[in-house]
Amino acid sequence: MLLSLVLHTYSMRYVLPAAVMMGTAPTYMLAWGAWRLLSAVLPARFYREVDDRLYTIYQSMVLFFFENYTGVQVIIYGDLPKNKENVIYLSNHQCTVDWIIADMLAIRQNALGHVRYVLKDGLKWLPLYGWYFSQMYLVIFPEGTRYNPEIPKVIADSQSFAEKEGLAILKHVLTPRVKATHVAIDSMKDYLDAVYDVTVAYEGTVDHKGQRKLAPSMTEFLCKECPRVHIFIDRIDLKDIPEEQMYMRRWLHERFEIKDKLLIEFYDAKDSKRRNKFPGKSVHSKLSLKKTLPSLLFLGGLTASMLLTESGRKLYVKTWIYGTLIGCLWVSIKP
Repeated sequence: MLLSLVLHTYSMRYVLPAAVMMGTAPTYMLAWGAWRLLSAVLPARFYREVDDRLYTIYQSMVLFFFENYTGVQVIIYGDLPKNKENVIYLSNHQCTVDWIIADMLAIRQNALGHVRYVLKDGLKWLPLYGWYFSQMYLVIFPEGTRYNPEIPKVIADSQSFAEKEGLAILKHVLTPRVKATHVAIDSMKDYLDAVYDVTVAYEGTVDHKGQRKLAPSMTEFLCKECPRVHIFIDRIDLKDIPEEQMYMRRWLHERFEIKDKLLIEFYDAKDSKRRNKFPGKSVHSKLSLKKTLPSLLFLGGLTASMLLTESGRKLYVKTWIYGTLIGCLWVSIKP
């Protein structure tokens, strides 16, 4: 009985946030779809401005749960400008929470509505709005897949490839792939202010033997199993990045060598006092409720009012069904 109660209480930690985030998705998509139709006769800049605002509202609500609700401490090292910039964000990849980290930084620059992602093809098929994310191209995870200590073959294959190519062998990250990074920088260089090289480490990801273990899933994160997230940011000017793909490949690998050294310090430092932190000065950055709670109340209120009427409930269900089908059809025919 007591064990059942404990398990039930534990599960409720993520059931409520998940229900709200997924439950408000039809409301968000209806608002976006209505604006898309209304703005068809307007200049494109009007559509983009409201689109960014709608996206900011939804993502701010998501951050309410991942920061304010969980109480996670966000520790920032390095160079995060206070003002928003047009950037490409390069990061190591460990878990599904990684894309939330990009949002955490963006909201601190008032740039949340501008965050876009390079996703695996399979993620386009997420119900309802996965196809929408698939059109966005700013946040890149050059490793191509997650670093997972529980799948040593992937790590071994990555290290063997690096050795074969004459590149440094990396321990805590995978050998990066340059294609997406090169295409993004080359096509957007006239609009970019900089590249953010971001290294992320989650506390609590070392077992009792001192071995690195799997980074938290979204469910585990929402269950408050990660006390602190450490984020090291290095702002890089475009003039310091080689333009040719061959040279950019070497540059990108050198950046991941730096990431690897940071993570070796974080996980493996001989002095225990130096573990669980990156070198250099850090700031504990707390996100104000003023930036997230209004979005939760707004979307929650709209969704609740829709569900109070029979016609609203029918529209809600149809949005889930047809929105998902149209999204899947769109990505299946899009080249």
